[in-house]
Amino acid sequence: MQVSVVIPVYDEAATVADVLARVRATGLAHEIVVVDDGSQDGTADVVARLADELPEVRLFRHETNRGKGAALRTGFEKVSGDVVIIQDADLEYDPRDYPR
Repeated sequence: MQVSVVIPVYDEAATVADVLARVRATGLAHEIVVVDDGSQDGTADVVARLADELPEVRLFRHETNRGKGAALRTGFEKVSGDVVIIQDADLEYDPRDYPR
């Protein structure tokens, strides 16, 4: 069974690297799909740099902010895993809870 994690992001440049590190630390995600929803603060640039180094991280972008629902729909269209987990970029959900 392969697990995909979808992370919708909007203006999370200061925290997105930490979120990705925590998701990767679980060892469960075979892919991490980040959907930048029109950020204006360089979030997509941070993720793009990390995606160059981390093959499991994939970045998709919305040119304008379309809302969390649209970002999630884009992410769901791009995943390949059998199970999909939604991870908010503000760590509302703790990745350590994934096994539960």
